[in-house]
Amino acid sequence: MTTKSTAQSTRNPHSHAVSGSHRCCLAPMLDWTDRHFRYFLRLITRRTFLYTEMVTTGALLHGDADRHLRFDPAEHPVALQLGGSDPDALARAASMGAAWGYDEVNLNVGCPSDRVHSGRFGACLMAEPDLVAEGVRAMKAVVDLPVTVKCRIGIDDLDSEAHLFRFVDRVAAAGCDLFIVHARKAWLQGLSPKQNREIPPLCYERVHRLKEAFPRLMVVINGGLSTLEQMQGQLAHVDGVMVGREAYHNPYLLAGVDAALYGDAGPVPTRHQVVERFLPYVEARLAEGVPLQTMTRHILGLFQGVPGARAWRRHLSEHAHRPGAGAEVIREAAEQVRGG
Repeated sequence: MTTKSTAQSTRNPHSHAVSGSHRCCLAPMLDWTDRHFRYFLRLITRRTFLYTEMVTTGALLHGDADRHLRFDPAEHPVALQLGGSDPDALARAASMGAAWGYDEVNLNVGCPSDRVHSGRFGACLMAEPDLVAEGVRAMKAVVDLPVTVKCRIGIDDLDSEAHLFRFVDRVAAAGCDLFIVHARKAWLQGLSPKQNREIPPLCYERVHRLKEAFPRLMVVINGGLSTLEQMQGQLAHVDGVMVGREAYHNPYLLAGVDAALYGDAGPVPTRHQVVERFLPYVEARLAEGVPLQTMTRHILGLFQGVPGARAWRRHLSEHAHRPGAGAEVIREAAEQVRGG
């Protein structure tokens, strides 16, 4: 396992969140936003704030912490998202994240899955603002990092605007000054997590009013954003946007983020340049024993909308899982794509 001193070598010298740093964020998505996808996305956008998959405190304290916490220094800025409700366990897990060099610790108070609910973390915690505040306070006491919260606009029958504002007020008093708010309430009873992706409707206006009510807090809006124009429109009301499924299925969407949302005039890589720059990373991970398919599954959407995109996806899907498959599979797939 990597030692603490080695882990700390990945720390970003600019590790504290500042105004404007979260203008675009990658949503934490279980089984999707692992270290391979985050590295790949960093080749497309330099400025987007990246988030890990949710990692439970139990997985860090009693499992393979190295597997969950390892990341490449190129990923900065990157936040560790934790799932849990016990303040002591959260503090210990946050300390581990700080030692590994993460730029932020984020507490999940938004995931609606049954597994999360039964473990007393995720969206169900919106019913316990004092417990969430206690967890934030415990983490703030042991790490010199921003501690943030990702929540919903409500859950089940606790879906009034007043409840959301009380929740934010109590958690902010514990030291949280950045809230990422999914603009759809979570149904923990009666709907599956998949159904909850579309039902009930999004309510961006409630998140806008939250920012108006708490102007000193940073508010990032999440839910249903799929174009740069939508993102830019939201920034008239809130401090940042968080993009999830669209960024995964159409990652090159974020190639325009640095210029459009951050005013960064740096060069934008082509899709083929992204492929070439990803290959050394792939070869290094293959040498460590990481299967090729573990990485190629994240890049299937790179050429979405470009002639040859289907051939790209098919070649990767048919060849990456074969024994001994190497980086040449990605090169061969890219050769079948015209343009991009």
